[in-house]
Amino acid sequence: MGRTRPYRHVVLFKFFEKTPADTVGEIEKAFQKFAGSLSFVTGFEWGRNSSPEGLDQGFTHCFIVSFGSPADRDLYLPHPEHQAFCRRYLDPHLERVCVVDFSPED
Repeated sequence: MGRTRPYRHVVLFKFFEKTPADTVGEIEKAFQKFAGSLSFVTGFEWGRNSSPEGLDQGFTHCFIVSFGSPADRDLYLPHPEHQAFCRRYLDPHLERVCVVDFSPED
């Protein structure tokens, strides 16, 4: 009890079918690089969907950005590097995105 819990920002991506695989790979690397450069980001994980359930609604990628608090997330969202990443990489290539933020519960 009393330990500090991370605040999670979970993002699911569905890319346009026309987006080339090498571009998707570039986006994966760019996301990891810019998130890792921000001092208030305490963790970054990502992976490609491998669920056999067929419930992914076309989402192929999950990214989890961790923060120390919701206030740190609030620094991240309008941050110039985040905004530039979205404009350069996401706006032209994402068909759909889903975002869920939460504090882990016991």
